[in-house]
Amino acid sequence: MTPRERLILALDVDAAEQAESLVRLLASEVGVFKVGLELFVSAGPEVVGRLKRAGARAIFLDLKLHDIPATMRGAARAASRLGVELLTCHAEQAGIFSGLDLGPTRLLGVTVLTSLGPEDLAALGYPPELCDPQALVLHRARLALAAGCPGVVCSGREAAAVRAALGPAALIVCPGIRLAEGSSDDQKRIVTPRAAIAAGASHIVVGRPIKDAPDPVAAARRVVADIAAGAGR
Repeated sequence: MTPRERLILALDVDAAEQAESLVRLLASEVGVFKVGLELFVSAGPEVVGRLKRAGARAIFLDLKLHDIPATMRGAARAASRLGVELLTCHAEQAGIFSGLDLGPTRLLGVTVLTSLGPEDLAALGYPPELCDPQALVLHRARLALAAGCPGVVCSGREAAAVRAALGPAALIVCPGIRLAEGSSDDQKRIVTPRAAIAAGASHIVVGRPIKDAPDPVAAARRVVADIAAGAGR
């Protein structure tokens, strides 16, 4: 993959028109565009086709599926019919999709949200041995891979350990990415693009540092240059 192909832009907006404008502006700078819950709920499933017509080469539908088996399998089939390249579920439920043909859509298991730290996991009732985010990430990543997921979502801080555990072929998608001088916003386990790629990430997800920048094109190019540095290019 080229450095540009490793960059996923999070379209964290609430209107299809805003998302289309970002795609038209950044299609030549970004490899994949991510549609999350806010945009999907506000604009509907047809937003996927609209973004592809605006120039998006690949769509990452980040729904983090988590429900009863029949509902999740049906939702995954519906998502695959939209023509998305990537789809997320919660890693601990990845086994529900075993044997399900999603065509070219690749399923990623979300391990631990990047907004959670050890104190949050403790408050949620996890045992002490799993209150270390890396320990829980590795546990869930192995579950997802065993269930047939080609990859996982984790923070860049766990990317090296996950790469060592899952091997060279796995997709490792890392959100919570900020440039060195950027704000952390509501993220806790953040890293730079260069650090995430050097640690073993196959892709990084960037939203506000590009979307809200005074010059989004220049910001995207800075991120791609940092990815290239992390990949040794």
